[in-house]
Amino acid sequence: MTTPLDSSLNSPASQDRWSPRLWGTLLVLCAAMFLDALDVSMVGVALPSIATDLGLSTATLQWIVSGYILGYGGLLLLGGRAADLLGRRRVFLIALAVFALASLLGGLVDSGPLLIASRFIKGLSAAFTAPAGLSIITTTFKEGPQRNRALSIYTTCAATGFSMGLVLSGLLTELSWRWTMLLPAPVALIALVFALKLIPHSEREQGRGGYDLPGAVTGTAAMLLLVFTVVQAPEAGWGSARTLLSFLGAAVLLAAFVAIERRSASPLVRLGVLRSGSQVRAQLGAAAFFGSYVAFQFIVTQYMQALLHWSALQTALAFLPAGLLVALSSTKIGAIVDRFGTPRVIAAGFTLLVVGYALFLRISLTPQYAAVILPAMLLIGAACALVFPSLNIQATNGVKDEEQGMVSGLLNTSIQVGGAIFLAVVTAVITADGQSNGSPQAVLDSFRPGLAVVAFIALAGLLITLPGLRTRPGRQESLVVATSDPTDLKSDRRPAQEPVGARD
Repeated sequence: MTTPLDSSLNSPASQDRWSPRLWGTLLVLCAAMFLDALDVSMVGVALPSIATDLGLSTATLQWIVSGYILGYGGLLLLGGRAADLLGRRRVFLIALAVFALASLLGGLVDSGPLLIASRFIKGLSAAFTAPAGLSIITTTFKEGPQRNRALSIYTTCAATGFSMGLVLSGLLTELSWRWTMLLPAPVALIALVFALKLIPHSEREQGRGGYDLPGAVTGTAAMLLLVFTVVQAPEAGWGSARTLLSFLGAAVLLAAFVAIERRSASPLVRLGVLRSGSQVRAQLGAAAFFGSYVAFQFIVTQYMQALLHWSALQTALAFLPAGLLVALSSTKIGAIVDRFGTPRVIAAGFTLLVVGYALFLRISLTPQYAAVILPAMLLIGAACALVFPSLNIQATNGVKDEEQGMVSGLLNTSIQVGGAIFLAVVTAVITADGQSNGSPQAVLDSFRPGLAVVAFIALAGLLITLPGLRTRPGRQESLVVATSDPTDLKSDRRPAQEPVGARD
């Protein structure tokens, strides 16, 4: 199905200049991704005010964060495949509307359970908007410099939203925590109005064998149980019977999911795509990147507020240089990737990330902003600007249009599950010796092993990336594409080159 947007994309002039409609489409998708990231970071600073206003215990309060992660991380695989099967535009619009309504509900409720429910619904809707939005970009912009530029802008908006959420939450919480919940609602509604006009129509995949309902059930249940177990493990105990049985249940569901996908005529996730080394490195790198950063932010936020006695706004402003560096570099990353290739850019970014995290090990009870905090934030900001867009480009390059939603869902699942797992691990390391209730020096000493683990996670991401450096810039590894037999996992044939985006 060809649309006016497709025609403008395929015209000679569009190779160098994008039409206003194309820019509008990208900005709408960026707005949705910005909101997803904004919502993740905004709620953290507001939690103490929410606890006081609604009378919530610490155990209940954590579910305001965990409920969102559970809905988001648990349903991303289903969300990605739904975009391919039901139409990316339709899935994106419906999920964005649900996100706006859930935001409104979250700002008006007067009970903890209702607030947690609204957070779960928001996470669920984000699990559909994120892979649908990413796959719209990858099927609208032709693979190569055009797509790289679009993805660098798109992912920069996500990183900027995450950073800006900290600042906005510090300001809005001074008025009321409800404003942190309500703010995304009008922005999402405005984005929805423009999306109705600008997002191109997409064809549904004509899946042979119907929809993979058994795979959808087992895959979603496995992700939900895995995220739930990881989130609850620090409280229940990593070695408790409850935690071990939950991990066993998640493993059984994952094994059943793999068995179903190997035999399904229309799989939720075509396992053959994971035969590509570059794809696997992108997925593992995304988990290490986001997991290390979320854990780092968790430690540093506590350090600044509990030990340095900085306000929420001061803490947010300390993170701002990293966000500004990401925002200012958005238009440059695509050209850098075009020249050096994703493996080299990702490796450089992870190197900066390791150095930035390691530098933070020098923190003390006396603020050292110019000597430690600012240089570390600038290094981490530069790393985020390099790594996040490049991972998205590497994961989606060489993938057929009808599988872009699936790959986008896989990537976002890696990000969310990695964030949940590594944050839980670092939290367990910090609280292992019970020093969090001791003297300020004891609390600081408990933070250092956590920071060391964060740096190690980033180092693991760097090591994962290194094998890809053997690929020359401008060339990519062969990716496994769909064959006449969807269950054939051994085919390494490349598809004939065709314009990407001619279908959406």
